[in-house]
Amino acid sequence: MNAVVATSVFAVFMVATVALGLLALRGRGGGGGLDEWSVGGRSLGPVFIWVLMAGEGYTSFSYLGAAGWGYNYGAPVLYVVAYMSCGYAIGYVVGPMLWSYARRHGLVGITDMVAHRFGRPWLGAVVAVLATVFLLPYIQLQITGMGVVLSVISYGAVSLNWAYFVAFAVTTGFVVVSGLRGSAWVSVLKDVLVIATLGFLALYVPLHYFDGYGPFLDRLVTEKSDWLTLPGHGGGGAGGSGLGEVWFISTTFLNSLTVVIFPTTVAGYLGARNADALRRNAMYLPAYNVLLFVPMLLGLAALFVVPGLAGAESNLALFKLVVDALPAWAVGVIGVAAALSSIVPMAVFMLVIGTMWGRSVLSLLPRLAHADRQKSAAQVVVVVAGSLALLLTYTAPNTLVRLSLISYEGMAQLLPMVLLALVWRRLTFRGAFSGLIVGVAVVCVLVFSGNDPVWGVNAGLVALAANLAVALAVTFAGRPDADPRPDAEVLADDRDEAEGRGRAGGRGEDEYAAGPG
Repeated sequence: MNAVVATSVFAVFMVATVALGLLALRGRGGGGGLDEWSVGGRSLGPVFIWVLMAGEGYTSFSYLGAAGWGYNYGAPVLYVVAYMSCGYAIGYVVGPMLWSYARRHGLVGITDMVAHRFGRPWLGAVVAVLATVFLLPYIQLQITGMGVVLSVISYGAVSLNWAYFVAFAVTTGFVVVSGLRGSAWVSVLKDVLVIATLGFLALYVPLHYFDGYGPFLDRLVTEKSDWLTLPGHGGGGAGGSGLGEVWFISTTFLNSLTVVIFPTTVAGYLGARNADALRRNAMYLPAYNVLLFVPMLLGLAALFVVPGLAGAESNLALFKLVVDALPAWAVGVIGVAAALSSIVPMAVFMLVIGTMWGRSVLSLLPRLAHADRQKSAAQVVVVVAGSLALLLTYTAPNTLVRLSLISYEGMAQLLPMVLLALVWRRLTFRGAFSGLIVGVAVVCVLVFSGNDPVWGVNAGLVALAANLAVALAVTFAGRPDADPRPDAEVLADDRDEAEGRGRAGGRGEDEYAAGPG
């Protein structure tokens, strides 16, 4: 009976999610072209941009991984709050710059930007392939996260294999039909549920299991003090985690730079109506990070309630508390919030991969070069990418889980080519490309040889330092690129923000005022 109740609640909300995505297309003439599908017609207002970008940052990791890391290590998991908050501050400057550059030249992603900056369409295709390699693990991990949630809230009635397929089918169908606008609308529902459920759990769990925060925190300080300082539990010694102060600082620094050029973040930037929406968004988003403390805290609470979880089981720490303490309908609602925390970011990841390939890779083929065919090609790529992630979830889960270690570190190697090149004309194609090759090679060698962190430093930062060194050396050793275009055509700024606001007003303003209803 518990399984029937919880899964029924889950099913009702999944149907509502797909319906909301379809409703987002009302009056859009079938969803429009690639611009409408991939960046929401560049007309999303501050509220939709806020919930969309918050949705990208608050994934199933926040329900499963953050609690699991809190359970296993403790304090090191706070790097998530640190880098996201710092990244929002950097995004205050970078977001409007990328928005303006993309709008001025009709671009829809980082692959377009790279191709336009260096005047080489094939370079956008190379970056699309590389970015796909680093994004695919996130899709697989979200499939895994949502699958685990569905299996747990069904009290084991739904097997993991079927749960993975449901996660893939719901998200793929949703993103193919609704695009970025639908993801933004569903983010509203997701955020309401996330805030409500985590707020409830933050009060309920300490009261239910410990008679309040005072006894819980006293017990935590007395019995689990190792979890409250860096490098966290099991972090010291030669065989420790290596998650000490240097790792914390270097990881926060690297990820805060990388998150602003992450393809999914840029998709959120480009969906905005104007640059002011992005600046306001950067000021308000850190408030959302307060929610991240809740699963971390619940992971610590699980140390006393469900001790002995090892390996991947630690990711179930939060839901072990929920299933044991709450009625089935409440378990279903909390499961829906966790599932939507997988669907929204997974949808954006798949959307970005489809857009990159439709615009920068498949468009190089004569039959698919026409703009009218790019959206259809991108939607096909979404299905293929999701299917590949699902297949690897079944056949080789350890491969992508291991690859996820280098996702952020690998994406960081695009920083010089995507960001530095847009503000410094002297950086040459040879320099940027040589640095990219060296950076990716170094990070792969360090991670797959088990040397991450290296000397306590995040391996991605070491690789980025090598990347920059090579890029600068090759740039200054060679001749400048023979590019006749003026700086205004090549470099990024926010000088046509007012013009963009005027073009984006009209219809987008009315739609925003109308809201999801």
